[in-house]
Amino acid sequence: MSALPGTTGRRRLYLMRHGHVDYFGPEILAAGGDTKVVPLTPLGREQAKAAGAALSHVALDRAICSGVPRTRQTAEFVLAAQESSAPFLEEEPALVEIHGGSFGRISSRTELAAKMAFYFETAEMPGATMLEGGEVFRDALTRAIGAVTRLLAEPGWHTALIAAHEGINRLILGWAATGCSLERALGAVRAFEQDPACINVIDFDMVPAADGSIGTEIQRSLIKSVNVTPYNYVKHGMNMTSLEAIFAREPR
Repeated sequence: MSALPGTTGRRRLYLMRHGHVDYFGPEILAAGGDTKVVPLTPLGREQAKAAGAALSHVALDRAICSGVPRTRQTAEFVLAAQESSAPFLEEEPALVEIHGGSFGRISSRTELAAKMAFYFETAEMPGATMLEGGEVFRDALTRAIGAVTRLLAEPGWHTALIAAHEGINRLILGWAATGCSLERALGAVRAFEQDPACINVIDFDMVPAADGSIGTEIQRSLIKSVNVTPYNYVKHGMNMTSLEAIFAREPR
């Protein structure tokens, strides 16, 4: 099994959120509100380039995105900055953002941000969904963690990039923060912010499967960094929450 240098079974994920997008942009309107088509804005591209510069010296063995334009573009900027040869960019549909339900009648960006602001506070409640009629948080957690555990079980790598989304990343961080517990993960997601094009670093210690079968299992998870924004490391002036900023005309 490949492992980080100096370790016997440790693997590292650089887990990113995509760069800034405009959910009121012309692409969304033309697609009838389908957020899967939304690309990075010029600001989002600059944020992704900054992340790429920060990770340029990190030799990546694997690179995965959720497949939608905003995560693919973010990952492509990071891979373009690699000092060594970059891996092929894979797509993992199980990492697409939590499927949202209906916003109801919304008249402004401010109203939309306010409506979204506290949905993650309810994630651990039985049957809680992302907006009315949206995906159940526990279902989204199950598919996202399934993708991560499948990746960790695959041989031949020790350092991987994942470009995903705020909600999915918060679920993964909640899982990692609670000892890889599906039962406790949802109670932790409220504590994590994910600013555009941020980088999280999570290590996993992998050991031979306890039941003696072929393969490995997670012994422990180690969160090394959370919500690092290379375009503004100390977040000076970034006074909005990530949800407030994503719907603002002028993010702060």
